Order: sequence, then C-alpha cells, then structure tokens
Amino acid sequence: MGQVVSAPFEENTYIAHFQGRNDCVIFDPGFDPEAIFDYLSEQSLVPAAIVCTHGHSDHIAGNSAMKRRWPQCPLVIGAGDAPKLTTPELNLSAAFGLALVSPPADRVLHEGEKFNAAGIELDVLEIPGHSIGHIVLVCRQVQPWRVVGGDVLFAGSVGRTDFPDGNFDDLVDAIHRKLFTLPDDTIVLPGHGPATTIGREKHTNPFVGAPAGYLA
Repeated sequence: MGQVVSAPFEENTYIAHFQGRNDCVIFDPGFDPEAIFDYLSEQSLVPAAIVCTHGHSDHIAGNSAMKRRWPQCPLVIGAGDAPKLTTPELNLSAAFGLALVSPPADRVLHEGEKFNAAGIELDVLEIPGHSIGHIVLVCRQVQPWRVVGGDVLFAGSVGRTDFPDGNFDDLVDAIHRKLFTLPDDTIVLPGHGPATTIGREKHTNPFVGAPAGYLA
C-alpha cells in the first residue's frame, strides 16, 4: 500500500496494489497529483480505478489530473456524494475561493456492494455523518483486514460533523454498527493522520470508544 500526503490539509492518498501486478487502485487523490504520478512511475503501476471515499475538495482535488492522464480509468464514489464532484459549493472548495470541479463519477457505489479492480475486492459501507454520502471500503483478502476509511474514524478522533450535511449522532451510530463490529486487528487507513486499528479505537477513542461510554 503506497501513500502520498498532500498539503495543505495533510490528506492521505492511498495506492493499493498486489505484488506481481502492475495495476492498482488510487483512493482519494488530493492536491499533489504529481507526487502520485511519481509513485506510480517508480512502481511501474497503472490505475485500474480511482475511488473517492467522499466528495470534499481535499479528497477529490487530483481527480482531474488523474482522468486527463488516464481518461478510461473509472472514477468511483458513493452515490450520495456524487453531486459534490461537480459542485464547488457542495465540495467546500468555493468557501476557499478555489471553485474546484472534478469530472463526474463513472460509477457510484451503495451499501453492501462489492467493488473489484486490480484484483482487489472491496466491500462498500455507507457511513454518513462527516459527509452524507461517505463510504468506507473494507478489504478482507489480506490479514489483518484493511479499511480505507476517509474522514470517518481517525487515530484518537473522528471526522468533523459541522459541515452542512454532517451529523455527529449518525457518525457515531455508523462507526459502532459497521466498523466496531470488525475484528479488533483490522487496520484503519484514515484520510488524515496515522493508521490505527479497530481495537485501539474501541478502547481508547474519546469520541466513540470506551472513554465515551462505548461497551465493546
């Protein structure tokens, strides 16, 4: 799993690929597409899909550059956040004076679907609260399992919920029902900050874990 961290929001882009294959999945291309291109070139990789966990500007800023280079590569996002790709007010870039627009989605995903690309099988979970159409992707092909989590669950924190379509109660409920039921050793790859595990957050997270009253 490759990782590129983009300023100014320290957003994590992940590049997932299996050893021995030259295709990959790019998750949440941020504001530094050139660094993503460099990683792909160094590893001799070609993207089979671009997957966005949600439609906020720091997670979609590199979409246009990716699609210009690989126009046939499908751009994928949760159905509820697809409108954010092409609407600066919804993806929050307008507030920063950027008016960022991504190409539209080639495919949208829903709860319970399986998405396959580059030999990687991902289970789709809808987890609203930070963004109404936020999805996380669970890969059960490797041990421990991996969760590409976007801005839902962080090491010691959770995604902010003060955006127009945010809701703290929805976020907490979905984390408890859909993430905290995964094995404790499941690795969470968040949209910002370091990786963590489900077990660590269940026991130590002050917003949704045991310190907040969660009973494992």
